[in-house]
Amino acid sequence: MTNKKTFTVLFRRRRKGKTDYQKRLALIKSNKKRLVVRKSNRELIVSLMVFNQEGDQTIVFVTTRELSSFGWKGSHSNLPAGYLAGLLAGKKAILAGEKEAILDFGLNTTHHGSVLFAIAKGAIDAGLQIKVGEDAIPSEERIKGKHIAVWAEKLPSEQFQKQFSSVLKRGFDPKKIVETFEKTKEAILNAPESKLKAKPKKS
Repeated sequence: MTNKKTFTVLFRRRRKGKTDYQKRLALIKSNKKRLVVRKSNRELIVSLMVFNQEGDQTIVFVTTRELSSFGWKGSHSNLPAGYLAGLLAGKKAILAGEKEAILDFGLNTTHHGSVLFAIAKGAIDAGLQIKVGEDAIPSEERIKGKHIAVWAEKLPSEQFQKQFSSVLKRGFDPKKIVETFEKTKEAILNAPESKLKAKPKKS
């Protein structure tokens, strides 16, 4: 009798690196809503989701591109944008009657101080109850983008123009990112319910 090695074929989404089913099962067993964070090279996506037998149901959906309607013209993938997207998602979740969630970072690699935890901090500041260690959350200065402003001030003119070409075209001054961050944060916190409930326009 020959010994044969057995090989288990992984689910399609696991083979494609989209879903960790073991981790997903653990999150679902908590019976809590999930604050799902995903990122691409150009934007960050934040969703509040709940599992049912027919598939995940989306309660709140926010991308960093939506921040432009609140005055944000900066990058859609950095720490300040992540925090603001989390804040907006949290505000929408509270408005929808949600109070608590657990983090679902999917297959994203996590490390303390990353944009993923900046998103979580934004949702927490909006009033959503999420368990996360304080040491994992970026410093307030980094959340506001002060490190970006300092770096922009030090760059030679030619390198500055090249590095920030995309946001400069949108009329954004990275040297004033902290001021723009504060204004956008204030706009989100004071936004009327009608604006928070409206579906985001495609950009």
